[in-house]
Amino acid sequence: MAVYTEVSNGDLDAFIALYDIGQPVSCKGIAEGVENSNFLLATDRGSYILTIYEKRVAKADLPYFLGLMDHLAAKGIACPTPIHQRNGAVLGELCGKPAAIISFLDGLWPRKPAPRQCQLLGEALARFHMAGLDYQGHRTNNLSLAGWRRLAEACHGRAHEVQAGLADQIAGELAWLEAHWPKDLAAGVIHADLFPDNVFYLGDRLSGIIDFYFACNDYLAYDVAICLNAWCFEPEGDFNTTKARLLLGSYNRTRTMTAAEMMALPALARGSALRFLLTRLYDWLNHPPGAFVKPKDPLEYAKKLRFHQQVKSVREFGLD
Repeated sequence: MAVYTEVSNGDLDAFIALYDIGQPVSCKGIAEGVENSNFLLATDRGSYILTIYEKRVAKADLPYFLGLMDHLAAKGIACPTPIHQRNGAVLGELCGKPAAIISFLDGLWPRKPAPRQCQLLGEALARFHMAGLDYQGHRTNNLSLAGWRRLAEACHGRAHEVQAGLADQIAGELAWLEAHWPKDLAAGVIHADLFPDNVFYLGDRLSGIIDFYFACNDYLAYDVAICLNAWCFEPEGDFNTTKARLLLGSYNRTRTMTAAEMMALPALARGSALRFLLTRLYDWLNHPPGAFVKPKDPLEYAKKLRFHQQVKSVREFGLD
């Protein structure tokens, strides 16, 4: 979430008039994330999130994302849902760009996830995966092997600006992954970006999951690997096996992973680390001027990748 598009009062009033949500009281930009322009919108009837979809989110993909939110909510998954306009549409246009209003979700995201929060996440992720199995939409993961290759090539000539030798490290890892990427694992809808800032808690309860704009169809275990990387490393860079064991244990109690999925987790974790290294590197090298948000450090994921390159077994993730 970030702000790349400024909205005038007149444009905002005209857009809100398409909905039955009351009169606007305030609209404040949310300066987090990197993909869309987001605003906390308050009306005299309640609070909402106004999202303007920027160029990195394809308009053709929006029905998949918005439909998924409705589908998950109907299945009992705590997540925001798109507000329908008076004519039934969930997608409109604001400032010449696609836009939608989404329900507001209460909760706070954890700046430093606690072990119990990792445990709750594992269960919620498994429930999300099971709820999405009968979702009729399909979206290919464009940030898997082929997408990593394109990003690596786009960053190759300037990667040294971030760290000497980084381009060669990326090339070597990408070659390994292309040769060892798992095949024929259980697949379905994945969130693909379930970082702590996309999960809300209220006390000792996970209150919801947000930001589905990377959701796609891929291996379910790959989503688990993304969460291992996002939730189980400490700020100093050490891998916390207690958090990993709790996350994986609660996931497996809700949706049992196959032996093949478990064996594939180390390779999937390497792929997840490379994916976020590459996207962060691309954003670092191509940061839009004037954006409120600071790009995230790609070297955080270079360190995580080096850890996973030494992992020999899923037991190193805290499992027996």
